[in-house]
Amino acid sequence: REELVESGGDSVQAGGSLRLSCKTNRFTFNYNNMGWFRQAPGKEREALAVIDSAGISKYADSVRGRFTISKDNAENTLYLQMNNLIPDDSAMYHCAADVHLTLWSMAPGGSMAFRGKGTLVTVSS
Repeated sequence: REELVESGGDSVQAGGSLRLSCKTNRFTFNYNNMGWFRQAPGKEREALAVIDSAGISKYADSVRGRFTISKDNAENTLYLQMNNLIPDDSAMYHCAADVHLTLWSMAPGGSMAFRGKGTLVTVSS
């Protein structure tokens, strides 16, 4: 059973920064693409960023330039560095893993093999 465990969510003021972490096992980390998506109450799921096993990353337009996805191979951990946070960034943030994971996979209607339970980010104005 695959397990993805997110951490790092917090309450911050607009303009602040947070770094989210997603810890998993070595097999999941090494053999899957991994990514982040978020979902706010009453809103659809929104794909944010994805990184493949070669370290190539892609971003949604809404976060490109503010968020950075990265991996620590030694720690089997996925990160999401979030800068210049705005109130609209408030949501539950989840990490996902799938051999074929793309931004489309994490968008509404897409599918992911594995996802974590999430970590809550709240940004106040």
